[in-house]
Amino acid sequence: MISAPRLPTPTAILFDWDNTLVDTWPMIHTALNMTLRYMQHPEWSIEKVRSEVKQSMRDSFPEMFGDRWEEAAAHYQQSYRSIHLDALRPITGAKAMLDALATHTTIGVVSNKKSDSLQREIAHLGWGDRFAVAIGAGDAARDKPHPDPALLALEKIAIAPTRSVWFVGDTTVDLDCANAAGLTAILYADHDPVIYTEHGHHFAAHVRDYDELLALLPEPVK
Repeated sequence: MISAPRLPTPTAILFDWDNTLVDTWPMIHTALNMTLRYMQHPEWSIEKVRSEVKQSMRDSFPEMFGDRWEEAAAHYQQSYRSIHLDALRPITGAKAMLDALATHTTIGVVSNKKSDSLQREIAHLGWGDRFAVAIGAGDAARDKPHPDPALLALEKIAIAPTRSVWFVGDTTVDLDCANAAGLTAILYADHDPVIYTEHGHHFAAHVRDYDELLALLPEPVK
């Protein structure tokens, strides 16, 4: 964990979903390549998927597929839904971390995954009672990196958008959303964070695992 100033005691902690709480890269990779083949585009490597997939479909697919983006989006959703629940896996330690946090603060999810798919995955894992709110792509007027979904999440749970709200995520869109909403951005990533800061994506702390995240709390969590 990088050295960080003492963070404010969180009134709430918002989490990204994909690859912050659950490992979904394999499903995203498979469903995207099914869609690329259908649209007669070259397939992507897993490395390219990890590097490029950040924005919601309504923001990224028009650039990828032009006027046929809605057709591609429908095919992607069908492909993803055909595999996602069977392959869904929490990141090791996520459940225990959420259980520990639930006794200390309010927890929510803000994702660029389509809202209906997000809700299905939360229900499939039996995690619905852990989250006070879960916002997916399309729920707000704009998706991440805009602040709208984070602000909507906080509005729904009647918590003011201040630095006392932590936003934990693994991509630049999470950091940008958090900062635009006036929250405390926390980068969850197991690699060197310099690439984020070099391109203007700022964060208050960088953690590589859930133990480091829990260690940021002013009071120990057991």
